[in-house]
Amino acid sequence: MMDSHTHSFRMPLAADLAWFGSLTALMVAAAGIGFHPHASFYAIAMLLCLAIAVPVIRFWPAEQDFGWANRATLVRASLVILLTSLAPFTPELGNWLWLYGSLCLLALILDGVDGAVARATRSTTAFGARFDMELDALFILGLCVAVLAQSKAGPWVLALGLMRYAFVAAGRWFRFMDQPLPDSFRRKTVCVWQIVTLMVAILPITPTGFASATLAIALLLLSYSFFTDLRWLYQTGRKA
Repeated sequence: MMDSHTHSFRMPLAADLAWFGSLTALMVAAAGIGFHPHASFYAIAMLLCLAIAVPVIRFWPAEQDFGWANRATLVRASLVILLTSLAPFTPELGNWLWLYGSLCLLALILDGVDGAVARATRSTTAFGARFDMELDALFILGLCVAVLAQSKAGPWVLALGLMRYAFVAAGRWFRFMDQPLPDSFRRKTVCVWQIVTLMVAILPITPTGFASATLAIALLLLSYSFFTDLRWLYQTGRKA
């Protein structure tokens, strides 16, 4: 159900995507001036921007206002695109890595803004929840790449970011997985633990041994969480 206030303002979807693209371009340009990253940084940012814009165009009704909660998610998306695009080049950032870590913390804080806006305007949608979830997944994968690039952990750390994508892909093959999961405090807690552990790992002062150990714990917790969800889906699917 949507609040009547959400109907008093309507912006074309193209306009929302235009300011999203402009904000992302501005952030990427600022990073280019400050960090002087490799040219592939810009290509990654462009591809990620398209990877977010295309599904929005595909799944959001063009005649319906995008909503302030989804706009808050778009702001965070611009920041996540910047951080993920820079992830492979974090070893070259030097002291700028502290700013990178601070921006990661900002992205984590902003994660709660869109949900708060949606509840305040009574404009919660399945699209918004999925949009937020996919952005979390991209952010986590980007942090994994940054950790790997800094040699704070081996290639196994990518499993933290790829496990959800594997789960979604498997859902296309196994019918029992193609059903919604109930809200879970356990799942949310493990997600936050993942992000915080990855953020701590990328900081210059974090020893490699400590980073690897805490990330290994995060991987175990994530594996347990996915196993728990798989078991629930299987048991529920058998009863259906």
